[in-house]
Amino acid sequence: MKLRALTAAVLALGALVTVPVATASAATLPACQHFYSGPIPDRPVSGGHGPGSLVGAVNVGNRLPAPTGVTGGLGSDGKVTFTFSRVPGAKAYRAFRNGQALQWISDWGQPTLQVTDASPCQNANYQLYAMTAEDNSPGSLGQISTAYRVNSANKLAPYALAKGMTLNYRVTAYNDIAQTALGYQAGPGFCAVDARNIPWGTRISVPGYGHCYAADIGSWIKDDILDVWLPGNQANDWGVQRLTLTVE
Repeated sequence: MKLRALTAAVLALGALVTVPVATASAATLPACQHFYSGPIPDRPVSGGHGPGSLVGAVNVGNRLPAPTGVTGGLGSDGKVTFTFSRVPGAKAYRAFRNGQALQWISDWGQPTLQVTDASPCQNANYQLYAMTAEDNSPGSLGQISTAYRVNSANKLAPYALAKGMTLNYRVTAYNDIAQTALGYQAGPGFCAVDARNIPWGTRISVPGYGHCYAADIGSWIKDDILDVWLPGNQANDWGVQRLTLTVE
């Protein structure tokens, strides 16, 4: 009888003991790493000069509008999941995290358009655009959305660099004529950035160059380096310059 009573007491005590369940939190996510883990050469400031005339602002107003209605955040399963509203005329959508392709969503009429990131990192920039076709051609790609970050309440919230903010950066130049990482055709007015720090779609004033639209990334474009697009030898003539940039 004593053994039975002791067993009952232990079971009763166990019923009162709860084991805390660890929940995911934006503050405990791992730091976002640059996509390129190889060596990056040290390119000291060498000076140089820009094009004969300043580059004007890139116009993306003729593209499909960016998706809106982004809702979601970090769940208890440790994944970031969000939904968004349809864009009239869109056949598909593409989502990115820090300039890296995250998910392709074909629109076949499903009730909900959803994106899931199974391996989120701290202060990641989530962005997406709509497409008029599923061939990923430069002309089919819509405008890139504002960035969204997981806030302290584990919810996605819009994020952008403040207009007028200044950045002290090393500025290099490139002349690739392929599509940018975002998918637009590379050309004057585009620049590559570390998309962990500068979201795509950010417009920046660059002294001696003009205006650039962040729409590309690069293996050597990390931290405080920005790469402006210039044709041919003009990219070499630019050199490496330390400049104060202004967010527009």
